[in-house]
Parts: sequence; C-alpha cells; structure tokens
Amino acid sequence: MADINLAQLLEAGVHFGHKAYRWNPKMFPYIYTERNNIHILDLVQTAQSLKRANSYVAKAASEEKTFLFIGTKRQASAVIAQQANSCNSYYVNHRWLGGMLTNWVTLKSRIERLKALEEQEVDGIFNLLPKKEASLRLKELEKLRKHLNGVKNMTKLPDVAIIIDQKREMTAIQECRKLNIPIISILDTNCDPDLVDIPIPGNDDAVRSIKLILNSLTETINQNRSV
Repeated sequence: MADINLAQLLEAGVHFGHKAYRWNPKMFPYIYTERNNIHILDLVQTAQSLKRANSYVAKAASEEKTFLFIGTKRQASAVIAQQANSCNSYYVNHRWLGGMLTNWVTLKSRIERLKALEEQEVDGIFNLLPKKEASLRLKELEKLRKHLNGVKNMTKLPDVAIIIDQKREMTAIQECRKLNIPIISILDTNCDPDLVDIPIPGNDDAVRSIKLILNSLTETINQNRSV
C-alpha cells in the first residue's frame, strides 16, 4: 500500500483549507486550527483517512472492480486524466454532463457515436465528404472527445467513484448516491462529509495536494490488481 507520511502532506499543502467564513460546520472534527482567517486541517486525521481509503481501493482492486475519477476544475483536469490512465481507470475531467451515470443508455449511444466518428477519421472518410459536412463532423468529434474520451472504454457503470471538489461535482455525487456507487472524495473545509462514503480531508484546490493523494490511491490500485 502506498504510504504517505505527515511531512509529505505538509509539503504538498494538504492542510490548507478555505477562508474561515466559507466553512461547513460538519467539517469541524477535521479542522486543527484557524490561522489568518484560514482553516487548517488536521493532517493526522488526513493520514488516517487516506489509509482507510487505500485499504478500501486495495480490496476493490483485488476484486477487479472499476474506478471512475471525476474532477472538472481547471487545475485538476490534467492530473485526473494522468492518474486515471496510470491505473487503467476511467475519468471525466471536463464538464460533467447531467445523466452520465443515471442515464447510462444515452451515454452509451454517445460513446458509440464517438467511436464511429473516430473510425471515420482513421479511414479518411472526412476527406471524401463535402467541406461543410466534414467540418461539422470534425467539430462533433472534438466535442465528444473532450467530454467522453475518459469513459469511451467503460462498458458498464463504475464500481467506485473518486471525486475531487465536492462542491463543483455535486451533480456527479447525486448520481453516484442514487445508484449506490461508493464515493471516495478529497474534502476541503467547505464540504459536507455526510455525502461521501470515504472522506479524505484535504486541500482540493492545490495541484500538488490533489496529485499526492491521487497518486497514493492509484499506486494502491496498481499494486492490488491481479496481473
């Protein structure tokens, strides 16, 4: 299991929360103190929560369960794709399209359309079409790639969701809860721990913080998948 010590969490700025006035009182048990009107998270609890999350993903990975990484904020986008790809998992790193999970039939049809357009592109079909039609198809392909590239090989609903920025991804969280898909989430001081199954209190804005926590989870997934 990918162990992370307190010094690494501190160095990555995992302890920095939001301004005190933006807090959710439900995060009180995870807050260590307040400095310069900013809440500071208790890294001992973060380390313990991360350990619990790693134990959970280790078991899930050993049972060949699938993971969906969700994080559409600008600073998390590249990290989400990179970390999900590193453990052969799925991801959504641009806008969450409402119904991506709850309206699975529609999503599958959009994925099929994406694959069909990609085949047409590879086969050179676009070059044989009138300029206007080719341009329209290319635009459609780019749009579908942007939103669905990370899930185009997903053949069924994921078993576990790993989410960055609860406030931003509330639609995704509601869909996961409706479908009983367990949620692991980095929770900043403005979040609600009751909405997720395995909370990891931490800074969900800094790239280094996001990367450190996700890297720990993806390493654990890779270590526990059967070869």
